[in-house]
Amino acid sequence: MIGLENESSLHRALKNDYAGKGGGTEVANGVYICDCVNKAGDIIEIQTGSFAPLSKKLPKLSGRHRVKIVHPIIEEKRIALYDNDGNLTRLRKSPKHGCKWDLFNALVYAPTLPLLPNLSVELAVVDVLEERKADGKGSWRRGGVSVQDKFLQKRKRSIMLRRLKDYLQFVPFKADEAFTAASLAYKSGIKPNLARKTVYVLNRLELIEQIGKSGRSKLYRLTGSNRKRR
Repeated sequence: MIGLENESSLHRALKNDYAGKGGGTEVANGVYICDCVNKAGDIIEIQTGSFAPLSKKLPKLSGRHRVKIVHPIIEEKRIALYDNDGNLTRLRKSPKHGCKWDLFNALVYAPTLPLLPNLSVELAVVDVLEERKADGKGSWRRGGVSVQDKFLQKRKRSIMLRRLKDYLQFVPFKADEAFTAASLAYKSGIKPNLARKTVYVLNRLELIEQIGKSGRSKLYRLTGSNRKRR
């Protein structure tokens, strides 16, 4: 759980939305504090970044409760830049657009979480407003501009991953077709680094298997049971 003092407005808004009427936020369950619990008693964790912080917590909870990880996918982002006096100096759309594959940037640090019983993942596709401040304290990549907060603008749709077979949508190849991380990147229109993370996670989940090499690249295909599903 992130500290409340560092909690973004995006995280807070999603937490309140998913708790819903009759639910609660920051709910204690033994030694753990859960982001929210809905009226049905389901535990919901809003995870905007890496899933690694959940790797010890969720195995303890999923044996006794239904647990869902909600991971926001930022499809469209507007950026508002303020000066040190709080004056808005620029408002623009980010050229970057998130996609469902961004899940693997977070899941790569806890790749076997989907194997837990009673656990599902929901990709919440959203639009956000990101406020930045030109205070000289931010990343050098942004020229010292600091990210101050992120605000939920719109919840657009959800992609549900309830069972392992739902992750087969990330394998856009025929049942017996061999592929590499590079060919996955090309066919899916994602960057090679993200494709490598995707292949790593799917392999750890035993949805795909390594069958050899093509030059220096590892060759994969769907595992036997998953080939039959195709």
